Amino acid sequence: MPFVKLIKNKAYFKRYQVKFRRRRQGKTDYRARKRLCMQAKDKYNQPKWRLVVRISNKYVIAQITKALIKGDECVASAYSSELPRYGLKVGLKNYAACYCTGLLVARRILSKLGLAEIYTGQDEEITGEVVKSEMNGKTYYVDEVNEDKRPFHANLDIGIRSTTTGARIFGVMKGAADGGLDVPHNEKRFPGYDGETKKFAAEVLHDRIFGQHISEYMEEMREEDPDQYKKFFASYIALGLDGDGLEDLYTEVHAAIRKDPSPAAKKAFSPDKKFKNQAKKTLAQRKLDAQAKKDALNASEDDEEDDE
Repeated sequence: MPFVKLIKNKAYFKRYQVKFRRRRQGKTDYRARKRLCMQAKDKYNQPKWRLVVRISNKYVIAQITKALIKGDECVASAYSSELPRYGLKVGLKNYAACYCTGLLVARRILSKLGLAEIYTGQDEEITGEVVKSEMNGKTYYVDEVNEDKRPFHANLDIGIRSTTTGARIFGVMKGAADGGLDVPHNEKRFPGYDGETKKFAAEVLHDRIFGQHISEYMEEMREEDPDQYKKFFASYIALGLDGDGLEDLYTEVHAAIRKDPSPAAKKAFSPDKKFKNQAKKTLAQRKLDAQAKKDALNASEDDEEDDE
């Protein structure tokens, strides 16, 4: 019999240490998180800002956070559930909605820091191109860098999402970059980039931002299967939206976000004073209820025996 070395012996189990809880649950990539949060020692407690993007089954979430010893602190956030305020009531997790959410969080944090007037981003025309500018040998991903105030820099945090070309998380990043944030990126993960030819078609990204892929799909389904079209796009039809009007809709939403990116005022809590908890039963009442249940159970068993 060949010799087999015992690896998991007593010494192994004595030194075994379980991984972090969120690593065991598959919720946090700690290798990526360390590189996103660790700051140089000579930065004097200046945190690394992160643009955190998460996409749920219904909505898109974008937050500006920084890592502290006690945990992450969120200083600004935007949710696609807020977009009905700006005129977008359907399709709150597609690529166009992701772009709007990124634009909203960018304008919100810049307004909070007093940089909204200095860094306006792509406020005149959205081309889909990656915008860069150089200053003192450093690259900034904004149109023009102010000499007195640098742009707000944030790194993209996508969690455990796959970084595939055309993913919606990069739509949020593109919206934030067009909103005036300095988010390092390139065109390789945007729709319209061809990995074989290494060429980028900015008009493809432009059409995706303004929902042209939804418009084309609506027109195609309406011609091929009208019944399925009425069922699939029922919410669009109820609002009187068709494929031709989506680009104008998203243009109006972008303008509304830039006009007022501030969060909605929270509603004051008003409890229902008519509601009252039921009075607790006394010991005698609980005994009577228990006896009634026993009698009902015994009566049902007697009926079953009589039927047999």
